Parts: sequence; C-alpha cells; structure tokens
Amino acid sequence: MNKKRTTLKDIAKELSISTAAVSKALNDDSRISTKTKKAVKKVAKALNYQPNHLASALRKGKSNLVGVIVPRTNSNFFSSVVENMEEVLNKAGYNIIITQSNESFDKECKNIDALLYTQVDGIIASMANETVDLSYYEKIKSYGIPLILFDRGENDLNVDYVGINDYESSHTIIEHLITQGCKRIAHIGGYRRTRIFNNRIRGYIDAIKKHNLPHDDELLIESSLTLEDGRCQMEKLLALKNRPDAVYVASDYAALGALQVLKERNIKVPEEIKLVGFGNEPFTSLVTPSITSISQHSDKIGKLAAETFLSYVEKDVVEQSLNKIILDSELIVRDSSK
Repeated sequence: MNKKRTTLKDIAKELSISTAAVSKALNDDSRISTKTKKAVKKVAKALNYQPNHLASALRKGKSNLVGVIVPRTNSNFFSSVVENMEEVLNKAGYNIIITQSNESFDKECKNIDALLYTQVDGIIASMANETVDLSYYEKIKSYGIPLILFDRGENDLNVDYVGINDYESSHTIIEHLITQGCKRIAHIGGYRRTRIFNNRIRGYIDAIKKHNLPHDDELLIESSLTLEDGRCQMEKLLALKNRPDAVYVASDYAALGALQVLKERNIKVPEEIKLVGFGNEPFTSLVTPSITSISQHSDKIGKLAAETFLSYVEKDVVEQSLNKIILDSELIVRDSSK
C-alpha cells in the first residue's frame, strides 16, 4: 500500500489558506495568529505531516547534520569513537549520520555521495582498507565543508587528523617483548598502503634493528587483519623452520585468531610464544590467556574529532590545513606476554 507523503500544500488545501501561511505557522512566525497556528498544527498532526529536512537545509544552507564514515561498526574502538563524538556534537545542536564502508572503497564512495546529497555540514571519517584513490575525499573538500579524518587518513589530503602515534606504539610493543626475553619477534600487520599500518610496520622494523634482532622477511606478513587472517598467518609462522618466540599483531581480532591456533596446537602462551594485539577490544581481557594490547584512547579521539569540526563552525569558514593531533598510546600488559 503506497501512502503519499503529506505536504504543506495538503495542509493549506484542508484549511483553505496559502502554503506560505502554513509554513509560517509551523515555524511559529509572529505574523500568524495563535488561532491559525493551532489549526495548522492540528491538521498537520492529523495528516501525519513530517517536515522535509533536506529541503529546509537547502533553503537555510545548514542542516545541523554531520556525516560519519567508519570502516565497521562491530569494533569497540569505532563504536566508542562515534559515541564520544556524538556526545560532543549533540550538545552543540548537531546530529550525526553514521555510515560504514565494510572496508570497501566502492561502498565508501557511495557513502560520501549519500552524505553530500543529504547536505551534511561536515564529514568525519576513517578510511577503508581498500582506499587508495583519494578523489572522493577531494570531492568533499570541493564542496567547501570541513573534512576531519581520524585513526586512518592520508597526509596528501591536507586536512585535520586525530589519531595515536602508531610508529611509537610498535616500539613500545617490541621493547616490552624484549624485556620478556624474546629474540625472534614476528609481525602480522595490515597493508602498507594504509598509513596507520605502514607506520606500525615501520615502527616494528626500526625497533627490531635498533635492538639488533633478526629482521627476516618471513617474520613480517601483511594481511586484512580479520580473525580468519590471524588464524591463517599464525599457521604460516608456525610452519617456519625457525618459528618466532613472539608475535605482534596489528589488530586484536587477528590476534584472537592467532591465539585460537596456538591453543589448538597446544602451544603454551606465553611460555612458548608470546602474543600482543592492538586496539584493546573488550574481549582481550576476557579470553584465556588475556591478550596484551595497545589502548588507542577512542574516547579522546572521538571528542577531539568533534571539537575540531566545531572549531570550523565557529570560524564560519573552511580554511583547512594539515593540523595533526597525535596522542600517545598505552600498552595494557596481560597474561599473553608476561
């Protein structure tokens, strides 16, 4: 059953007044009598009238909506970022529209188009793993609205960015493992094309070299960092003639997959192989053994990204430059590496 959307014209016809008078009445214009306002609102309610916010945004040039793009919503990190972002924006009178790319470049492009069509006042985004072509992000900039990137972002875009120091995080992890007696440390990382994973790989390599530990190509693996990837890459590392005594994984989900394989093979963690993840997902403290991980301060990232957007609103101009807010991470040491 198709139901036609009620318009201002329908209300005007019901009351035999102009659509302009209906619009003014619904917006409490002082030029409209109280009696007319009451009549208009009564009919609007009876006809189930819903304002067209998109049309209103086009008229006013402001929607009070902020678009948010995340790679996935089933991650505690991203859900926490969005929750804290929304808290700040709601207080300032903004609502958010959340979209997820599922790590797909094509879906990310469609999300951007949908948000721009909705006339959002700004976009806060974390890029998909597949994203290499930045033209759609350049498109956002061409619309003259603020673009803020968090966690994952590219310097080439010359926009604001909020995240942690991924390079130093890798140093912290390697130094922790060395203090635990590890001498052959492997890294299951993300793809170098993504800035944060490239920085984690660089940090791993430099820390290994700094402490004169073996830097074998077979100990460094790039992957999508899903749970299944963690399982698959752990199997590869265990098949090596000289297997590692520690594995640093750039995602807690992949670290969980790696832990599953180690337990299935009856390899003792941390006695035989130590394990460190990244992200401090809630399950890291619940599994046995609990997984050592890096806390990314998702609460701070969400609030700072929102505050950065609001700073442009206050200036009422978009003159974006490469303003980076880089937070120090924190290593949460648990049973898997002690």
